Amino acid sequence: MDPKALVPPLGNDPASVRQRVESLEKIMERMIVIPGLRQGVGLDVILDLVPFAGSTAAAALGAYVAWEARNLKMSKWDMTRMAGNVGIDWLLGLIPFFGAIPDFFFRSNSRNLRIIKKHLDRHHPASATVESTTAPNPSS
Repeated sequence: MDPKALVPPLGNDPASVRQRVESLEKIMERMIVIPGLRQGVGLDVILDLVPFAGSTAAAALGAYVAWEARNLKMSKWDMTRMAGNVGIDWLLGLIPFFGAIPDFFFRSNSRNLRIIKKHLDRHHPASATVESTTAPNPSS
């Protein structure tokens, strides 16, 4: 695999922003899949196992997504919703050790990604990517 394929683009264009936000969301929410449950766990849940500092670090990474939204000139309402998602996630994560449990279900980064994608699809449709839902051909 080409190492350059793992690095999100650095541009300010909507397609580059979309790739960066999608990459961060995957790392934060779905980095590892739990066998049997097929449920993804990311850095957000793992960081919540470290009291206060972990939740704060996860909130800082979540705030980066909101900063990207600001760069896209998203509405103040959408940015307020995103900040609320990060804030709720941070508050839930402050509960020592048990804060990872609600974070497993309240995925602020996934919620914020949906808000950004909705904005990008409406205002920058050329940045959309087509995802294949077909299974790979086993005969090849």
